[in-house]
Amino acid sequence: MLKVGLTYDLREDYLREGYSHEDTAEFDKEDTILALEEAIRNAGHQPVRIGHVRKLVIALAAGERWDLVFNIAEGLRGLAREAQVPSLLDAYNIPYVFSDGLVLALTLQKAFTKRIIRDAGLPTADFLELRSLDQLSEINLPYPLFAKPVAEGTGKGITGKSKISTKEELKEVCAELLGKFNQPVLIETFLPGREFTVGVVGTGDRARTTGIMEVHFVTDHDQEIYSLENKENYEQYMRYSVPEPAVAEACYKLALDVWNVLGCRDGGRIDIRMDEAGIPNFIEINPLAGMHPVHSDLPMLSRMNGISYQAIMEMILESAIMRLH
Repeated sequence: MLKVGLTYDLREDYLREGYSHEDTAEFDKEDTILALEEAIRNAGHQPVRIGHVRKLVIALAAGERWDLVFNIAEGLRGLAREAQVPSLLDAYNIPYVFSDGLVLALTLQKAFTKRIIRDAGLPTADFLELRSLDQLSEINLPYPLFAKPVAEGTGKGITGKSKISTKEELKEVCAELLGKFNQPVLIETFLPGREFTVGVVGTGDRARTTGIMEVHFVTDHDQEIYSLENKENYEQYMRYSVPEPAVAEACYKLALDVWNVLGCRDGGRIDIRMDEAGIPNFIEINPLAGMHPVHSDLPMLSRMNGISYQAIMEMILESAIMRLH
């Protein structure tokens, strides 16, 4: 039996401190933590709540230690916020589940990630990282374009306006995103094809997919863009299905190639969209995927492909434990 610490950002903690609904969009609710505790206990281990990075600092300073930490803490501030907990744990030589600080800092910055994916010869939409409106004249990508903050998750900053058809719309959207999120804007050639998300568990040559689901839009709300509102209200706006085997296999290959090029560990999710020729293209990766048993995409797509929440949790834990020996 292992003593498994739990690091996480609880949404209600930050709402009490005065942060907004959007500020806390990536953070977890109490039922997610309860589900994690139950799954860890059912796997034969002892879960121990730690909480967010500041609580981790206090616990470490008090001399508390764990055999393994199950880390889903997203962090609040800075472009390396997802790396804060793993880096602290590395400093104290405490092993943890999911990717290390280097991978989490890299993959949160979508333009950096796309450069590596492109250099590896894997398909991804052409793009430009816009740091100020002065760069608008440098953009020579064909319309329509797609714009989003370079380092946000859970669809933050993505709305129906993210799909852009004119220079005027581009200037308006970029000005709004630069002002609101205080970070560069990722501008990409819009991929018009089908959209998927693929689950992965394991590390290195043991990595394998847990399934795939295709994203369908029930209405044209937000111009059929997988926005924050569409994600949070998926039962109203979205439908999901398992695509045909040939499409699934092509997406699986791309997902595993991306996973291993980036050096991800234990579990996560890769988002993919087809271009006009029907070729799967990498959109982005989430190596710190949501773990709500019902609403989060990784457990959802795994369940649609015959893998229970308990099973996916045990696969993730097993991958981390195997790295300890």
